[in-house]
Amino acid sequence: MRESTRKLLKKHGWRIDRALHNYIYFSFYYPYVFFVYHLFRILATYFAWVTPIRGIIRFAFVRYHAKILSFGDTRKIFELNEDVSAVSEKNKKIVPYTYAYKILLKDPEFIAVMDCPCKKAMHAPEWTINSCISVGRDVSQFWLERCGEKYHARRVTQAEALDLIQKFRKEGYLNQAFFKVATGGTMGVICCCHMDTCVSLQATRFARKFDQTASMAAESGYSVVCDEARCKKCGTCERICMFGAMTINDGTRSYDRKECMGCELCVEHCPEQALSLYRDPEKSVPLDLDVVRAEYR
Repeated sequence: MRESTRKLLKKHGWRIDRALHNYIYFSFYYPYVFFVYHLFRILATYFAWVTPIRGIIRFAFVRYHAKILSFGDTRKIFELNEDVSAVSEKNKKIVPYTYAYKILLKDPEFIAVMDCPCKKAMHAPEWTINSCISVGRDVSQFWLERCGEKYHARRVTQAEALDLIQKFRKEGYLNQAFFKVATGGTMGVICCCHMDTCVSLQATRFARKFDQTASMAAESGYSVVCDEARCKKCGTCERICMFGAMTINDGTRSYDRKECMGCELCVEHCPEQALSLYRDPEKSVPLDLDVVRAEYR
């Protein structure tokens, strides 16, 4: 048995069911996600009228979900040079879900990249496929040992990972940190996501047919403010926003703060530098490692 597999089993203790789920999830990443995506699509398309489906959706969403990250908070993760362990229920202020909310990064300089199962399942452009990133030795080592040839897993430096992040953000892809009960309730996988090719974001869209409040992703904790003197109403923010939070109608800009996920893409792409993020006290706490280390350890 490989060392990374032993560590995986040890992490789950007596919960052999979760250990097996974890093993299957990463070892067969693509068929696992392919199945889940098409299951949600079929349920949303043909069975939206079935009331018990809502219970299934809630069960899944509190056990597998994501936290959307601003670029600033993403960068701090890929510049981290010490272990971070924040595993108390206080973290629910950051990751507002019942079960998977642990912020645990061990050996964060040990990073791997492999093919994104969402993009493969949804036939994304070839250049986007190799974009799923693991931060930390345990998951990264498992990917390298179990998924190297199958999913093109490779080790990268922090600088290379950050370059990959920036490359995707320039093309309009946001970042999400994923949490899953079956992986120990911790984060560690960060991906470059787009609404058109992300199963997590698509699952939320499907789930809204059953429950308008359903969301597989927690917002970043930020909202956007506009300097109206700078804004030229060019429509760039409307085009880049995946959530319909920014709209331009007849020369008037509208902003829906509740729909905004605080991903920061509109801020980065605004040609007039008219937009900026602010910490929104009515939203969850950002996954800002400076805040985590100061207040959540």
